[in-house]
Amino acid sequence: MIELLFITPQKDRFTDLAAGIQSQAGHANWSVSGRQALERLQKETVDLVVVDEDLGDMPGLNFVEQLVAVNPMINCALVSSLSKADYHEASEGLGILMQLPPRPSTAAGTSLISHLNRILGLAASQ
Repeated sequence: MIELLFITPQKDRFTDLAAGIQSQAGHANWSVSGRQALERLQKETVDLVVVDEDLGDMPGLNFVEQLVAVNPMINCALVSSLSKADYHEASEGLGILMQLPPRPSTAAGTSLISHLNRILGLAASQ
């Protein structure tokens, strides 16, 4: 089972995304701020972190920058309303797995987990 951490102060924004992910054997935990998530990730291991664009205490992109300093190998998806070109420029070098739209759909969750499974080599085992 894939362990996930959703980071958002507005859990309802990820309702559809979470449904798409959990339908593919993912187990989700939640953090409501960047600071809370960073503390949690120093103690717990997860396979994927899904970060909202604004975490209340910091922008999602800043969170990812801090996360990479703590654990550069963690898989991460980021919600961003930037254009693809601006997103690429802003996130270059951070190793973000996928850009998600501001209200990610169930299909986005399914796609994200399929992509992660390929990276983790789990596609054949499910």
